[in-house]
Amino acid sequence: MAGERDVERGGAVVGDALPDALERRIGHEARERLRAARIGIAGAGGLGSNIAVMLARSGVGELVVADFDVVDEGNLNRQHYFREHLGRPKVEALAEQLLAIGSGTRVRVLRTRVTPENARGIFEGCDIVCEAFDDPEAKALLAEELLTLPEGPVLVAGNGMAGAGPASEIVTKRVGRRFYVCGDGASDVGATGALLAPRVALCAAQQALLAVRIVLGLEGS
Repeated sequence: MAGERDVERGGAVVGDALPDALERRIGHEARERLRAARIGIAGAGGLGSNIAVMLARSGVGELVVADFDVVDEGNLNRQHYFREHLGRPKVEALAEQLLAIGSGTRVRVLRTRVTPENARGIFEGCDIVCEAFDDPEAKALLAEELLTLPEGPVLVAGNGMAGAGPASEIVTKRVGRRFYVCGDGASDVGATGALLAPRVALCAAQQALLAVRIVLGLEGS
């Protein structure tokens, strides 16, 4: 597939050389469950980049991230990038950061637009997919492709995080057997004119936390 890369940074070597600090904090069973998880992230912008960083810090074993865009200055107010990343593909800049965390997470990045034709192939084998698109049509297409699979992944979508509304409005709802939605369910960039880092990160954190809870068996079947 075009733009596909697998990147690793000696996860096994780091694990052999240093005590597993994460395991000491969360316990062996949780560490092993997270290490065995494969989670997809559709989009590497404000939601996706922050979700990826949180999941890597949580010790998820493999992340599959797909995005076609490059980093520009307008992204820096809410996305997990820095000026040194300007002009670079988001997936490459993000992969560098994820590997630098040193949690042993394997990162598979694809610089491509997710479409109905390739969505299933990109996220094949993922236990969970976090949807992190801006475009409502792209959100709907991804949901249709993944949720119509008989035994497909759990889909965790983001919907509504614009503006400066209170944190209590950002919630997680289960809307189907394999479908959750995080956000306020209402706010739109066109209506509010603003995407602020704290509120975007709140939604991303709920998506990442839900993914972790699912992996740890803390969400209902």
